[in-house]
Amino acid sequence: MKYRYALILILLVLVIDQATKIYIKTHFYYGEEVNYIGTWARLHFLENEGMAFGLKISNTPIGKLVLTLFRLAAVVFGFVLIRRFVRRGYSKGLIVCSALILAGALGNLIDSMFYGLIFTESSFHVARMVPFGQGYGKFLYGRVVDMFYFPMVDASIPAGWPLVGGKRIAFFEPVFNVADAAISIGVIVLLLFQKRFMPSTFNTAPPPSPVDVVE
Repeated sequence: MKYRYALILILLVLVIDQATKIYIKTHFYYGEEVNYIGTWARLHFLENEGMAFGLKISNTPIGKLVLTLFRLAAVVFGFVLIRRFVRRGYSKGLIVCSALILAGALGNLIDSMFYGLIFTESSFHVARMVPFGQGYGKFLYGRVVDMFYFPMVDASIPAGWPLVGGKRIAFFEPVFNVADAAISIGVIVLLLFQKRFMPSTFNTAPPPSPVDVVE
């Protein structure tokens, strides 16, 4: 697989990711929700300062800065790594999965780096784009836009059940974006097909004899 094809895939994911985020940011007020397939598939506008699916490493500004800088370093390393995979002739599956993970990381990095500079605060009013530097935050301190919500199971356990009666069961609760989905797909496919995608690292030397083991 050629390097430019990996770059095209990254660009395609990035365009879709940013287009959906900008649309939600400029058309939804914070917390607004719209059903588009029954009640289990919804657009639900949230923002987070952390990792994929709203995870975070800290609630402090320093934690946010560390995460953004880590993303930046990971993205730079990712481009170098994919180029190395291509030059060494590694499998197309490995390169595609790596490109999806890199595209997702880059998509969320753009939010963190620039959204605070170009958008007003999202609240009960729909945010708008403003001249560069006049947004709600500083460089590297933007919030990541999430919108896809799939609460496929949302029920309560009957009250008469011992110990767990009355408790709520919900799946799938995290709100995510296209970048998160690209990262997840890349990681899951890599895990499922790692033996097929990864270059062989098995030792082909004959096993030691019992005498060698004892000695």
